[in-house]
Formats: sequence, C-alpha cells, structure tokens
Amino acid sequence: MSRVVLLADDDAAIRMVLNQALTRAGYEVRPTGNISTMWNWVSRGEGDVLITDVAMPDGNAFEVMPKIKKLRPDLPMIVMSAQNTFMTAIRASEVGAYEYLPKPFDITEVLSVVARALADAKKPTNAERKAAEEPGETMPLVGRSTAMQDIYRALARLMQTDLTVMITGESGTGKELVARALHDFGKRRNGPFVAINMAAIPRDLIEAELFGHEKGAFTGANTRSSGRFEQAEGGTLFLDEIGDMPMDAQTRLLRVLQEGEYTMVGGRSSIKTNVRIVAATHRDLSQMIRQGLFREDLYYRLNVVPIRLPPLRERVDDVGDLAAHFLRVAQREGEPVKTISADAIRLMQNYSWPGNVRELENLVRRLSALYADESISAEIVQNELNITERPSSPGAAGPMDVSMAVETHVGQLLREYEPGLPPPGLYQRVIDKVEAPLIAMALNACGGNQIKAADLLGLNRNTLRKKIRTHSIEIVKHSRRN
Repeated sequence: MSRVVLLADDDAAIRMVLNQALTRAGYEVRPTGNISTMWNWVSRGEGDVLITDVAMPDGNAFEVMPKIKKLRPDLPMIVMSAQNTFMTAIRASEVGAYEYLPKPFDITEVLSVVARALADAKKPTNAERKAAEEPGETMPLVGRSTAMQDIYRALARLMQTDLTVMITGESGTGKELVARALHDFGKRRNGPFVAINMAAIPRDLIEAELFGHEKGAFTGANTRSSGRFEQAEGGTLFLDEIGDMPMDAQTRLLRVLQEGEYTMVGGRSSIKTNVRIVAATHRDLSQMIRQGLFREDLYYRLNVVPIRLPPLRERVDDVGDLAAHFLRVAQREGEPVKTISADAIRLMQNYSWPGNVRELENLVRRLSALYADESISAEIVQNELNITERPSSPGAAGPMDVSMAVETHVGQLLREYEPGLPPPGLYQRVIDKVEAPLIAMALNACGGNQIKAADLLGLNRNTLRKKIRTHSIEIVKHSRRN
C-alpha cells in the first residue's frame, strides 16, 4: 500500500512539479492550495507525511503546526518557504517541523527528505516542543543565499542539543553572531552567554581568565576571582580565536572537556562544570596540528560539529539584504532614513570584501552618517571603496574587467593560506566561479533552450544539464526577437 503525502502550497506550478515527482516515486499525493483543506485531512487522520508552504491565502502554516503536532505527534511535517531567512528555519524547528527546505528546492532532496521522514516516523518521537512567540524584526543572521540556507538548517538542528560546535571562517564573517544564535535560540537561552577572545588576552593570563584563581595564586592575586567557566555555568562559553590558545591552557581545557571539571589556578579541589562549549577560529587548525602548535586530541573534542562561515565574496547575493539591514540598524540609532541604489548594490556585489561582513557594515554605517543624500549612489560607493573603474551598466564589463575580477578573486583565495602552501582545490574553485555565470548567460542568449546552449558552449547536453543542477541555475524561457 503506497504512503500518502499531503501537499499544501498555493503555487499551482509547485504543486504540479512535486505531485509528478512524488507520484513517480510511488507515493499517493493529495495536493491543496489552502490550510483549511490541509487541516481537515490531518484532523481526520489522513496522510503519512505533510509537506507545506508557510504563507498561504487563508493563513500561516506556523500557526497551525503546533496543533497538528499535538493532535498527531507522529506525522512528519516538512516546511518549504520562499521567506528563507534564519528566523524561518528556527521557527520551523520550534514548531516541530521534521525538516525545513528553502525555495527554490531540489526535487531530489525533497524525495530524499520524504523517504527519510517516513522511515523515522516509525521510530519513537521526541516530546512536543513548545511553540515560540513570533520572531521580531531583529535578525541575528541575515542572508538568503544557498550558503546561508545550509547554515540556518544546521543551526536549527543544533538548537536543542549540547553538542560542542567549532565555527571556522575568515575574520569578519560573523562567527560570534552564530555562537550567540546557538545560545539565544537553544535550550540554554536562560543561562549566561560568556565570550572570551584568546587573541585579546596575554598568554600568561589565559588560564586564570578561563578557570579563575585563588587568593595568592600569583603576584597581584589579592582576592579570589571567578573564571569564565564559572561565569558561564548553566549557559554557553564561547571560545573565540581558539587557535591562539597556548599549549598549557589547551591541556587544561582538554581535561575539562574529558572529565567535566576543572581546578582554579592556585586551587586544590576540582569544580564540576555544566557549560556548552562553542569555539571559533580563522586559523587552519589542521596545519597548526602538523606544526605542533595545537593539540590534535583537543581539536577532535572541539570539532564535534563543524560549521564553516563563507566569506562575503562567496555569498554576494546577500549584499543587498545585509546593506538594508545595516541601514535599518543605523536608523534605529537615530540616523535618517536612507536607501542604496540598485546600481550601487551591483557595484558592491562586484567588490571582493576582504574584511567580509564587518567591512560591509562599517561601509554602510559610514555612508549613513557622512552623506546627506537620501539615496546612496554608485558614485558614492565607488569613491568610498576606492574602485577606479566601474562598468556603466550590468553586463558591460569587457575582457580586461573579467581578467581583473578573476585575478582579484584568485589573489583573495591565496591570501587565505600560509605563504608557500598552495590552497587545495584552487583550480576547481575558480572554475566554479566562472562556470555558473557563463552557463546562465549562454542559456539566456538561447532563450532557455538547453540544446542550443550546449552547442554554443561546446558541451554535451547531458553535461550541461548536470552543471545546471550543480550550480542551481534557474532557466527562464523566453522568445528571442530576430
């Protein structure tokens, strides 16, 4: 007997595509474009798995999902949404969704999630999670790019765990923001969030800062002082720039992670600790291990769940959302209402952002404070970023512009690594950056016709299809004028 999939989405095209794919996979599909019909099915005990959009003509799925979870706790709910923000992923997790899939989605992934949900439905379910309040306008993380969607989904799965997390990424990518999000939306949200930056503390004081010290433990220790572990009890301890921790402190930290207890500097008795550890670094810890600068056993204790934050140049689609967010922040702090022109945003998307999101934030705050213009123009952005030349319109870049852009990108990749060490996979990373827009432009030039585009590019049609899927390229079919 085939399993029944309840499908709720107000977009007829999406219903048709998913209906066909799920039917071919052997499922019985019941599609609807509204919440009321979906609820009627669910309340009558129909369906083995539910796939639903969030925003529907007759309501919001997040409002009815807690009732579904209470009525039928064993029914897996898969949420799809074009409102693909961090808060959407978190909200989906909080109301009991089995999985969150941002739109546009991959059909293969949808089928995989449905199969996994049906298999897991046979297992004992967790207790119902309490539905959270509606999220406010303040977003802890901003961005709708594919790279950020992967991070949102990973964070949503980690919220109700105490697993140790290692966040890696270049300076300015927002590692502390991710750590705070893990705390603020996790089960330790009512406990303290304590951060310590290893690079900002003298190396001989790090152990005392972490574990505290007894009176008389060293010269100047006139009173007992609590450490960050004690201050973070019951909450989250964020160890920023963990790669700058000296070896002696690494050894003591390893003991804490292994045994769940520590000893204050100058102390004799062990102290039990109950904190969640989130670590972060911009360094290559694997290389530091080879150089004898970081303990391999500590690395594996910290790197239970790795999260890599992409540099801004790998998520340029988020530049517009980030710039608008920082403008709103400036406005809340008293700056006048301003906007950034579309031409300026395109210029910012072509910039390499060596300082990542932090550099973008500084730029937007500077633009908001120093310029009287209500709309920030491309010329203003060009001057602030010291860009010497700018294409007059989108797509107007010539061969020299393309060459310079590739050279800039490769140079940035090389700067991520220690001198003399070649970055692994550099060739493919550069090819991927060039290949996606090339294929998209060829498809556009051929009116979306894949056969013509394959001939134009000199590729086999099956190869082109595979690359379209790999790069998630949207095909827009249109007629061409002669």
